[in-house]
Amino acid sequence: MIRSLLAPLLIASASAASKPNIIFILADDLGYGEVGCYGQEKIKTPHLDQLAKEGLRFTHHYTGAAVCAPARCTLLTGRHLGNAEIRSNGDSKNGRPFPGQWPISDEAITIAEVLKTAGYITGGFGKWGLGPTDSTGSPMTQGFDRFYGYNCQRNAHSFYPPFLDDDLSIDPINKNPIPGHARQPKGEVLADTYRAEIYAPDRILEEALDFLDSNKDKPFFLYLPFVEPHVAMHPPQAWMDRYPKEWDDENGPYRGQNGYLPHPRPRAGYASMISDLDEHIGTVLTRLKEHGLEENTLVIFTSDNGTTHPSRDPKFHVGGVDAPFFNSSAGLRGWKGSLYEGGIRVPTIVRWPGKTEAGSTTDAPSYFPDWFPTLCSVAGTEKPDGLDGSDLTSALTGKEFKRSKPMVWEFHGYGLQLAVTDYPWKAIRQQARKGKLPWELYNLQDDPNETNNLAEKNPDILKRLAHISKTDRTPSERLPLPLYDGPQKK
Repeated sequence: MIRSLLAPLLIASASAASKPNIIFILADDLGYGEVGCYGQEKIKTPHLDQLAKEGLRFTHHYTGAAVCAPARCTLLTGRHLGNAEIRSNGDSKNGRPFPGQWPISDEAITIAEVLKTAGYITGGFGKWGLGPTDSTGSPMTQGFDRFYGYNCQRNAHSFYPPFLDDDLSIDPINKNPIPGHARQPKGEVLADTYRAEIYAPDRILEEALDFLDSNKDKPFFLYLPFVEPHVAMHPPQAWMDRYPKEWDDENGPYRGQNGYLPHPRPRAGYASMISDLDEHIGTVLTRLKEHGLEENTLVIFTSDNGTTHPSRDPKFHVGGVDAPFFNSSAGLRGWKGSLYEGGIRVPTIVRWPGKTEAGSTTDAPSYFPDWFPTLCSVAGTEKPDGLDGSDLTSALTGKEFKRSKPMVWEFHGYGLQLAVTDYPWKAIRQQARKGKLPWELYNLQDDPNETNNLAEKNPDILKRLAHISKTDRTPSERLPLPLYDGPQKK
């Protein structure tokens, strides 16, 4: 049943038949520099590189958060972290047992709900992370006609899980599932030790293709939050065999000492996960072409945050990832979990035939909350009130783009971080919960790697941005910020 809040959106400016299809592809923990068209030299990503040749590549696009669940919340609800319902990776610590994260509320309006009222068939395939099936945050109560994949982020730590969520039920896929975390301190590490019967990304792809096939004659919104390259490492052997064995001679096997699963060839394994993701994207684009839908389909590709963060072992990041070896952040400061550029600036490619110029780039400063008003514009329907993003249509079509307001982050994780970007200026504060560390200020145009703190030299600019962080927000009962909200009531 359509909620009363959405009723005014039922009137669209174009007939359903003329609306462009929308495919939104979201990688998981893919760094800014891990795609060929963004400078990657070791990892093979031919399909994404081709997509960039046929479309538009963003150079200053940002996720809405530095980790999974809040990033997805900002994307699907169009509200930045200062106003979003989910501002951290809420889990059982916050009252939700496995499986499922803290759910978005029934009052939350998702882009899927709005597109559904505009005549779109909606399907999601991959990782959800915004509430379990029996909650208000289920994809099936948040505007999706079809969902298949991982409802719970923790279940997604394994690519050979016991089950995948299938609409309102589950699909048991592995009789001998592999948990996402283990250690092997001694002995030969074999990839086959950590494999089971059915590789979940392949099953998710099958269901996504079936949705595309079944709805090729209707306007559809196909949301593909694929799970790669998030660890644990579970890449297909065929891809591993294509990467040099010499890569892993230096560090040897990964034994699970920094979380997730062991792997015999972690560098080759990580590259293989990204190439496998690229191959799956290529399969979707090929199927789209086979149905003759290329010209009437907007394809968007991006990542939910930066590459996997470091650990105490200097050889490996979490899960065995060797991000420095691949220059995964393309020289940007920070990784996943950080509001510095390397944690939030993400590769973003858009192909919209007849609208985006082939082989073009844009430096439009933009982020996840912008996609909600943009897709409303694409679908020819009104946007709901309360969105924080700016319509990117002008940037997509090669026209001048101006933000309606600065970009804001309030990330309740890793000590709590705040950031505001009014390009080229960016203010960022670490450990904000205690309020002890001062604000930093960077000019991203002159200093994209955030090495020269200009806070003392530009106090007026810093004061303005810090004020935005304090005023452009809504207090969260679940995640209070005493720095702004005052002492928490007991």
